[in-house]
Amino acid sequence: MVLTKIRDLRDEHDLNQVETAAIMGVSKSTYARWETDEAIIPLSHLNNLCNYFDVSMDYITGFSKKKNYEIINKKLNKELIGKRLKEFRKSHNLTQEKLAKEINTSHSTISGYEHGKNMILTAFAYNIAKKYHVSLDWLCGRID
Repeated sequence: MVLTKIRDLRDEHDLNQVETAAIMGVSKSTYARWETDEAIIPLSHLNNLCNYFDVSMDYITGFSKKKNYEIINKKLNKELIGKRLKEFRKSHNLTQEKLAKEINTSHSTISGYEHGKNMILTAFAYNIAKKYHVSLDWLCGRID
């Protein structure tokens, strides 16, 4: 997953990796791995990063050139994300099994997400947004 704008945003705010890592509550090496795409940023940290820089997830991941949306939820809610995932899946006539196969996971994982038992992994949310041209901000309940 490529966070195409993360370094640009950090530079725009005159922050170095150490300062940004401190803001995020992680080590510099962890933050650096996210910035260089060596590791996938957890969804909660991606949300916090977007909130800090006041940008959309779609912008920071390169899905949109629009920097900001009117964000309605700054906190992630796994029940709302599950509801949105189910809504998306049904609107695309996908079974849980078919979606699981598409994003390389199991039916039970999709079920857990849809029932709000587990927070969706960043990689899965990103792959759904990329493959189906769905707003990551919408899927994560940040916008309507």
